[in-house]
Formats: sequence, structure tokens, C-alpha cells
Amino acid sequence: MEPVPTSPRIERKLVVILAADVVRFSSHMEHDEERTLQLLTERRKLIDELIEAHAGRITGTAGDSVVAEFASAVNAVDCAVKIQRNIMRVNAKEGEHGGLSFRIGVNVGDVMVKDADIFGDGVNVAARLESLSEPDGVCLSRGVHEYVRKLTSYVFADLGEQYVKNIEQPVRAYRIVFEDGEPVMSEEDEPSQEALDVEPHEPPEYELAFWESIRDSDVVAEFEAYLDKYPEGAFAALAAERLRALSEKKDEPELPEADPVELAYWESIKDSENAAMFQTYLETYAEGAFAAIARLKVAQLG
Repeated sequence: MEPVPTSPRIERKLVVILAADVVRFSSHMEHDEERTLQLLTERRKLIDELIEAHAGRITGTAGDSVVAEFASAVNAVDCAVKIQRNIMRVNAKEGEHGGLSFRIGVNVGDVMVKDADIFGDGVNVAARLESLSEPDGVCLSRGVHEYVRKLTSYVFADLGEQYVKNIEQPVRAYRIVFEDGEPVMSEEDEPSQEALDVEPHEPPEYELAFWESIRDSDVVAEFEAYLDKYPEGAFAALAAERLRALSEKKDEPELPEADPVELAYWESIKDSENAAMFQTYLETYAEGAFAAIARLKVAQLG
């Protein structure tokens, strides 16, 4: 009997999604098609360059919309702010036509990947947040806001729980406050205007390697280990969202309970910087309660 062909495994990953769309695009097209398409081409060039500069990747375009993914929530939000600042500046120079304005939504979530494009609720929520945004504005999900509010000086307005199309649960939304074409900054540690134009930094080499080793995992302890070591790391927002998603899975397997001897042994080595000690633990307790964390320690310290 010939083997029954199986569907290829769907790739999944956790990312920060930016969704942008032109305000009243159909009206612009009705008024002046050629000029609107010219402006759209110019604005898309600006947007594409900023996404690339902030270590993002464009995953989908359809007419007047853009979807991009980022590994860093801060990079995604900074990118969104700079897109709106720059577009408002160039629009101010336009004459009668008035330029094109965009709405932007930013969400963090688990997505499916097919042919380099991304799909799923994470993308859908980003699109719904975009629709909640004001023209020239940026709207964030709770997960993105909770992370970037600690690491940026932007001022946010809480929009509360929002019920949006085709999403069963309400979405808690926040908008970044703009005034006269610039994001309003909190008085504490307010950065200079030049600081808004600083290029984003790549995550440190060891942190990046740590994240790459766990990003597709279904083990809660591995994301807890990442957040314990890098509470404000480049991927902390993604790790926190993954923990939340895993905790909601009804079939999530629990770690086996450690016996007193194993627990005592783990307590004696858990803060060590010696990879050999964690390797010895794994040789003794290959399926132990702390095996996942031990493997991470070996990979990090080895």
C-alpha cells in the first residue's frame, strides 16, 4: 500500500505586525487617479525604506495597504511613528491635492507562514487596530503597549476595550498621541528631536541566539527562562505574548514534579555560569522538571 501523502507542516512564528492603509483611498482615486497613484508610489517608497531601516520585513501589499513583520516591538512602534511623521511633513508641502494620509495598527501575535506571507488572528487584529486609528495616527494592542511604554517616552491614550469585525474577544487598544505632526513625549527622560531619528539597534548576539533557540517552542519554561534573563530584551514582548498564548491552551502539558533530591540538586546549580554543571544535570535527569531550562543554559554557556 502506497503511503498516504501528508500535508506539509504549517510554519508558525511569533512576530510584531504593522498594518498600514491609506485614508479614503477610493475618494482620492475618484478625484484624480493618476495623481493618487503617483503619491502612493512616493509614499510607499518612504514606508518601505523605513521598514527596512527598522529591521522589518514587508509580508504583504494589496493596493493601498502594507503589512510588515518585526522581531522587536520597539522597532515596530518607532517605525510606525517615523512613517507618520515623515508622511505628515511631505503632505504639508502638497498643494490642492493635500497628499495621502495613512492609518497604522501594531499588534503582537502568533502567525502562520506560507510562501513568505503571514496569516492568522495576529494579522487580523493588526488590521482592525489600523481601522481604529485616526488619520495620521498609530494604534497599538495591549501586548505592544505594555512593553513599549516602559522603553519609550511616547504618550499614549487608552481607547479601552474595542469590539472589532470578525474578532470574537474585545481588543484593548491604545493610540500614540500626536500634536502638530509630532509624537507627544513624556516629560520624564524626554529624548531630543535627533533621538527620534536614531537607527534601531540589532539585539545583542547572545540574546538573539537565545531567542532563536526557543522562538518556535511550545514549552512554557523556555519563555520564562528568556524573560528571567532578559526582562527588557528585544524580544520580551514576543515572549510575554507567547506565554499568554500557551497558558490558554487547554492541552498544555505540565512539567513533571521534581523529587526532593532533584530539586535540591537544581537549586545548587541554577545560578551557575558553568555549562558542564547543567550538562551533568541532564545526564542524570534527562526528562527532569528543569530539563528544558538546563538545555537552554547549556546552549547559552557552551
